[in-house]
Amino acid sequence: MTTPHPEYPKLFTPLDLGFTQIKNRIMMGSMHTGLEHLGRDGFVRLAEYYAERARGGVGMIMSGGTSPNPEGGSGNSGSEVLNTEDDIANHQLVTEAVRNADPNCKICLQILHAGPLATTPTLVAPSAIRSRIGAFPPNELDEAGIEKQINDFVKCAQLAQRSGYAGVEVIGSAGYLISAFLLEKTNHRKDRWGGSYQNRMRFAIEVLKRIRQAVGKEFILIYRVAAMEMMEDGSSWEEVVSIAKAAEAAGVDIVSTHFSWHEAGVPTISTRVPRAAFAPVTGRLRKELSIPVITANRINMPDVAEDVLADGHADLVSLGRPMLSDPDFAVKSFEGREAEINTCIACNQACLDHLFLGQTVGCLLNPRAGHETELNYIPTEQAKNIAVVGAGPAGLAFSVTAAQRGHSVTLFEASKEIGGHFNLAKRVPGKEEFAESLRYYMSQIKLLGIDLKLNHRVTVDELSGSDWDEVVVATGVTPRALEIPGSDHDKVIGYHDAILNPDSVGKTVAIIGAGGIGFDVAETVSHKGKSAALDRDVFAREWGVDFDNHPRGGVQGVNPHVEIADRKIYLLQRKTSKIGDSLAPTTGWSHKISLARRGIKMMNAIKYDKIDDEGLHITIDNKPTVLNVDSIIVCAGQESDRSIYDELESVPNRHLIGGADVAQEIDAKRAIDQGCRLAAAI
Repeated sequence: MTTPHPEYPKLFTPLDLGFTQIKNRIMMGSMHTGLEHLGRDGFVRLAEYYAERARGGVGMIMSGGTSPNPEGGSGNSGSEVLNTEDDIANHQLVTEAVRNADPNCKICLQILHAGPLATTPTLVAPSAIRSRIGAFPPNELDEAGIEKQINDFVKCAQLAQRSGYAGVEVIGSAGYLISAFLLEKTNHRKDRWGGSYQNRMRFAIEVLKRIRQAVGKEFILIYRVAAMEMMEDGSSWEEVVSIAKAAEAAGVDIVSTHFSWHEAGVPTISTRVPRAAFAPVTGRLRKELSIPVITANRINMPDVAEDVLADGHADLVSLGRPMLSDPDFAVKSFEGREAEINTCIACNQACLDHLFLGQTVGCLLNPRAGHETELNYIPTEQAKNIAVVGAGPAGLAFSVTAAQRGHSVTLFEASKEIGGHFNLAKRVPGKEEFAESLRYYMSQIKLLGIDLKLNHRVTVDELSGSDWDEVVVATGVTPRALEIPGSDHDKVIGYHDAILNPDSVGKTVAIIGAGGIGFDVAETVSHKGKSAALDRDVFAREWGVDFDNHPRGGVQGVNPHVEIADRKIYLLQRKTSKIGDSLAPTTGWSHKISLARRGIKMMNAIKYDKIDDEGLHITIDNKPTVLNVDSIIVCAGQESDRSIYDELESVPNRHLIGGADVAQEIDAKRAIDQGCRLAAAI
C-alpha cells in the first residue's frame, strides 16, 4: 500500500516542525534495555534492535535514558553515560543503523539524569533528601555543582548531535534530577534554585535554554514534563502549565507528558490501567501551548492511537512496550492488518521486571526483542510435517514460529479453544488484555494455514506413525492436588472453576496458596462492578485520581473507593515469608494494595490440617483454629502434564516444552521463549 488504511488518517499524517518533518504520528517511546551496559557488543545489539523498529515504520524513536555524567547514572534504569568523545562511536552504531533502515525515521536521545535515584555514591540532588526507593542519600549541590550539571546536560546534547541523533529529549519527571528541583518535598533550598516555583523551575529552564543555544535551531528539542506525579505533594495544574509554557519559550520544539514518580502509589503502566487513560490530561495541556505535545501510557492498538489524535489530546503518540511486542506495529497499522499485531498486554514480565532485576529487557510475547542479532526465524530449507500437542502459550508460540519459517504444522488441542491458562488470565479483572494475545495467535493460525484441531485429544497411535517428522508436546500443567484429609469435600473448588465461574463461590472463602494464581483468584472473587482496566472512571475512583480537577499530583485529597463483592475472603500460604513477596516487582505492589482495599485477610505460616463440614481447620502460631468458610479454593501449585510425552518414548524427534517441561509457577514467559527458540532451531 502507498496510502494508509482509511481508518487511520491522523496516525499517518506527517508532523511538520518547520526545519524537519516526522513522517507519521507514531513514536517509539523510551525503553531502557540494559544492552547499553554490555559495551561495544551491547551497542551492536542495540543498533539492530532500533533498526528493526525503524524498518517497522515508526516516525520517531526515543532512545533509552542516557545520563549526561557518571553521577547521574542509574544501573536500575539501564542508563548509559554520554559525556566524552570516546562515547560517540558506540552511539553512531545506533544512529547509522536506524538511518540505513529508514532515512526518514528520526531517532532522538533521551537525556536522563537520575539525580536522587542514581545508583552511585556520587549521586547529586538539589537537597540531601534520600528518596524512599533510592540506593544512597544524595549529595547536595552547591552553586558550582549546579553549573557543572547544566554544562553536562549541554555537552551531552552536543555529543548526541555529533553522534547523528536527530534531537534530544530532556526528562523532567519521575523523581529524577530535574523533577527533584521542581517539587518542594525534594527541594529545600533557600537560594535562587529553591523557594518559589519560579525559582524551583529555574534549573530545568536553564538546561533547555543552553541546550537550544548550543545545538542550534535545526535540532529537535523535547522536554518531558511531569503532568501528574500521582503523589499528594506533586505539582499543581498551574505549575504544570507554567513549566510547559516556560519550556516552549526556552526553545523546545515538543512537550512530552509523563505520569507518575517511581515512588507513587497509583499504577500507570500495568495491564490494570485503562487504555489511553492519561491522554485527556495531555489534551488539556495541549490547549495551553502552541507547539506539539506527546502523550503516552497504555496506547497499544492503532484505533486507540487514532482516537487520541482525533480527539485532540496529542500530536504524537508514544508507544514503548508495544514496540517490543511487535516492531511492525506501524506498518501493520498502515496496511490495515490490525489483527496481525502482537498486542502489548502490559504484563511487564520480561521488560520492566527484567529491568528492575538488572537483566536485559525482552518481551514475554516476542522473545526476539533485545535479541535480534542472535534469535532469527530464517526460512527453512527443508519443510517438515510437525505435530504439536497443546495450544497453550508454548504450543502456540512454537506453531506460529515454525509455520512462519515454512514448516507444515498440525496443532492438536483437547479443549474447545486455544489459549491454555491465557483463557483464565483474560477473565481476571485487570487482565482482560490477555484476550488480545489469543486474537493474535488465532489470526496467525489462519494466515499461515496451520491445521488446528480443537476438541481433539490426540492419541499415541496418531503421533507414532510416519506422518510426522517432529512431535512437539506442549500439554501444559495440571493443578496440584491438595493432600490433606477432606480435600475431596464439596466445599473444595479448583482455581479453574473459581475463575471461570466466580458466582459458584460461597460468601466466605479461603484461598489456599498466595502465589500469582492465588492473587488472581482473590481479585476475581472479591470483584464487583466494572473492571477498572476497562473503565477510566472506575480506575480513577479505585485509585483516588481526579482527572478533571487536577489537584496536586492528581491525587491530593482524593480518597480511593473500591466496590467490593459481598464475601469474606482469606488468602493463605504455608510460607513464613510476607504474602506477595514472590510477585513481580513492577506490578506486585498494586496487586497487594488492591486486595488490601477489598478487605481480604492475608495470613502466612499456615499449617493446613483438614477440611470438613465446619470448614478449613488450620494451625497458626501453634494454635489450632477453624475458618468457617463456604468455599475453599485450591491454588497449591501445578504439576507438569507430560503423560503423552512419556508414552512416546519410542518416537524419534519428540520435544517437550512449556509447563509440560517445567511446572514451577505458571511461566508464560519461559513457555513462549522456549517454543520460539525450538521453532527457530528445527
